[in-house]
Order: sequence, then C-alpha cells, then structure tokens
Amino acid sequence: MMSDVSNVVGRVPLVLDEDEALELLAYLVTAARTQVDEAAEYGPMRLLTAARRLGAAIAPRASESTAQFVTGPLVAAPELAVPRDGRDEYATRLDELCRALGAHLTGHFAGQPGAAP
Repeated sequence: MMSDVSNVVGRVPLVLDEDEALELLAYLVTAARTQVDEAAEYGPMRLLTAARRLGAAIAPRASESTAQFVTGPLVAAPELAVPRDGRDEYATRLDELCRALGAHLTGHFAGQPGAAP
C-alpha cells in the first residue's frame, strides 16, 4: 500500500523529490572522487552509506514492506569499511543483506506488469 503522496507524475508516486535526489547524487559523485585516494576497503562503506541515505529518504513515502526493509535489514548491515580481520564474516553479512533485498524485490514486483517471474 503506497502512502499518500502529493508529488506524483501521472500515476506513479515519487519517493524522492529533486532536492533529495540531488543530495544523493552529490554524495555518490563525491564519494567516487574520494575513493580514488582512499583504500579500496572504503568502497563498500561508501555504498552502504548511500544506500542508507536513500532508504531514510524514501521510507516515509514508500510502501510498508519497503519501509520495513530500509529501516530493518538495511540499517542493521555493518557500516564500517571492510575490516582487515573478519572479512569473511563481513562478506557473509552483506550476502545476507543481498538475500533480504532479493526477497523484498521479488515480493514487491510480483504481479506488477513487466515484473520478472
């Protein structure tokens, strides 16, 4: 069930306004530049930070199940850069997050026109 959104284009509710989208865009572009000079281990951290920012922005205007995903499994994911010790555990937690996202997407798009079976 979509929340009541006054900002619509046609029949598709928007979960980000232009200012929020530009803020995320700016973060992604500057993170890409910063990453050039940082250790590679910071890449996953920057991506997860962007995912959390996106999740926080869309949660109030998203479906209940999407809001639950971005305030639950996404927030629970480890935020630190890939640790030097415990890399396997870190990767396992990210794998679990990917599985949770896949399950959410499967449920979200099931039955929608053009959705994958």
